[in-house]
Amino acid sequence: MTQQIIQINFKFKGSVEDYKAGAESAAKKFAAVPGLLWKIWLMNEEKKEGGGIYLFASKEAVDNYRNSELFKMISTNPGFADFSIKQFDMLEAVGKVTNAPAGEQLVVF
Repeated sequence: MTQQIIQINFKFKGSVEDYKAGAESAAKKFAAVPGLLWKIWLMNEEKKEGGGIYLFASKEAVDNYRNSELFKMISTNPGFADFSIKQFDMLEAVGKVTNAPAGEQLVVF
């Protein structure tokens, strides 16, 4: 079973403060997503771009997330434009060389 990375990017229409507040209120919802090992939240203040890098335990976990209400809420949010999602397999052996937080090195609390 290969871990999966998804990368989501979008432009946000509201203020930076609104984006940060929305992220803070959504964080616990993401923490409860089955199979999501971690999420890194992204923001480029200057360009008003946001998104995330997600590590999932499996392709099945990604598929379940992409069919969830939470994903639908994000991907159809009228406050976001230019929404894009990319999905990748994790190259765990090479990642270990560069200290990637994945595979056997991953500690889940």
